[in-house]
Amino acid sequence: PPPGPVPLVAPGAGTPPPAGGGSKTGLLVGIGVVVLLVLAVGAFALLGGGGDDDDETATTDQTENTDPETTGTDAARDKVIELAVVVFEYCHATGTVGRVLGSYDGLEDPGLPIPPSSTAIHGITDAMVAGKKIDDAAVVQLLDGVGIVIAHNAAFDRKFLEPRLPVFASLPWGCSWREVPWSEAGIESSKLEYIAYKSGFFYEGHRAEIDCLALLEVLRRPFVRVSQPSSAPAEATALKLLLDSARAPSFRLWAVGSPFESKDALRKRGYWWDAGKRCWYRELGAREELEAELAWLREAVFAGKSMTLDLDEFDAKSRYSTRDGKKEKVRT
Repeated sequence: PPPGPVPLVAPGAGTPPPAGGGSKTGLLVGIGVVVLLVLAVGAFALLGGGGDDDDETATTDQTENTDPETTGTDAARDKVIELAVVVFEYCHATGTVGRVLGSYDGLEDPGLPIPPSSTAIHGITDAMVAGKKIDDAAVVQLLDGVGIVIAHNAAFDRKFLEPRLPVFASLPWGCSWREVPWSEAGIESSKLEYIAYKSGFFYEGHRAEIDCLALLEVLRRPFVRVSQPSSAPAEATALKLLLDSARAPSFRLWAVGSPFESKDALRKRGYWWDAGKRCWYRELGAREELEAELAWLREAVFAGKSMTLDLDEFDAKSRYSTRDGKKEKVRT
């Protein structure tokens, strides 16, 4: 790594995206907003968009980057203690990041002691948050016109953000941890600090605004796959890959009625157990994956029998939330 922290994108830095509206290829220039929410366990998120991100008639987009820290991992009990917001420009078609336009960073008293184990991660103490409150109006103002929220662990962050700031419930979300194929770039871990290290810089992390800027820094860089010849031109930015993924639907297949003895095979296949619904499920990135998955379930789990299963379809507005997707029945 370099001998010291590398300066990240600074307010006013960068080159503005080219002016102009949409084209036949859907080229749009956007204004993005990055919001970092910090909850006392150390979580992180990035937000984005201006109007719906897939609206090809729009002339501007906004993106937000969020990094949460909480008092724990239980969204029904634990609280948000820090939120930072960074606003930046980006190009809708290429994912090129322009200028950082503004920021907000605020602490909040959770009304209960911050566990020492959490303070050890982010350094936020009870004394630092005593009597403090996040400025809801300032955050809502920054979110005005935002089209997509990008979080580095959106499934964790969204469930904390929506109860505290309901404005987040109506926004599309993307996840820079799940929706950027970091392993294809030779980056073995999706931890933000490691991605930064492999990208050639390091920083003092686990505070909201600096984590936001670090995420913005890695997302703005060209995404180079290890399989790509060194002489080949660089691909689009990591942000572009994330935006493309966020615009596409995803699916959750429920293995309803799977026998107990199939649990090891399901786990090995990539299924997760939902204790509330008492059912195994698997996330699918595209509908094209469904036929092969149903065939595997029929033979490996249901002993060749045809079964009716549940399928949820998610878009960026419902993905990573606690809400169900659009439901349909499918047969193995």
